[in-house]
Amino acid sequence: MAAVTLRRVSKRFPNGALAVRDVTLEIADGELLVLLGPSGSGKSTLLRLIAGLDVPTAGAVLIDGRDVTAVPPQHRDLAMVFQSYALYPHKTVRQNLEFSLRVRRVTGIAGRVQRAAELLGIAALLDRKPAELSGGQRQRVALGRAIVREPRAFLLDEPLSNLDPLLRVSTRTELALLHRRLGTTMVYVTHDQEEAMTLGTRIAVIRDGRVEQVDAPLDVFRRPANVFVAGFVGSPAMNVWEDGDGLSAGAGQGTVLGIRPHDIELTDSTAADGRGRIEVVEPLGAATLIHLRVDRRSSDLVRVVISADRAVAVGDVVGFRVRRDRVHQFDRETGRRRDG
Repeated sequence: MAAVTLRRVSKRFPNGALAVRDVTLEIADGELLVLLGPSGSGKSTLLRLIAGLDVPTAGAVLIDGRDVTAVPPQHRDLAMVFQSYALYPHKTVRQNLEFSLRVRRVTGIAGRVQRAAELLGIAALLDRKPAELSGGQRQRVALGRAIVREPRAFLLDEPLSNLDPLLRVSTRTELALLHRRLGTTMVYVTHDQEEAMTLGTRIAVIRDGRVEQVDAPLDVFRRPANVFVAGFVGSPAMNVWEDGDGLSAGAGQGTVLGIRPHDIELTDSTAADGRGRIEVVEPLGAATLIHLRVDRRSSDLVRVVISADRAVAVGDVVGFRVRRDRVHQFDRETGRRRDG
């Protein structure tokens, strides 16, 4: 196992694009850190810098305190799992798992392969070829190829993105159990906040090559560091009220207020903070998401999550009340969170 440290790391590509901007990050030994951000945010580049597949323009990469910035990837003892399974189609599962070990002339190959196969539930598939496997089975083989190396850390770049939704959920659970069993450091890249929330020991939210917040998953959700994190983490997205929208009393000048859709409730007009006309109704199964058109808000609809048992229809005019203890305050100029 290994601790990984990035010290003021930046990466500028030859075309001038600055993909990573002055990132400092501590990844503890044995933790599963998720790099979460939209497409093009720089999260995969960060992973490649840790792996040694890219070299930083500035800053240093350390593994267990040793500077490996100039060390080639094959000498960092890290295993990477890519979005594509990258299996050898002409080799069996067993041969795919053995390949890197044979190249390195490792001893005890058969035992390593068998242990990894049993851990991942693919022992019965060892003599099949990739074309005979499902997507989920191929992903397990890709993970197995990393596990047999017994690396100091695993680097996973959106490994579940090619799976269908149901298989993603089950494989995500298997990954969480795998991390618990192995106890090895894992750095996991995704743009899927549900994956981040369920898998991560901590989440590092990335935007435009910068780390916006690093925290435990629930802390990122409950106390977002800025307006971007508040809007990116959480589904449905947070509602944002600007000054003058009628709900900012006592917030102070230059304040932006955020409220999550499940922290707004429908109520009668006497106790309401506002009224709105229902424009869209989205059944979500156990709950329903409604979108309200509120007169004082000129553009965005207000999102409210209600019980699926509540009967509503497009065109209904309803009152709503905001839970004051769940309101988030952000500075209008900087976007940063205001305490209090």
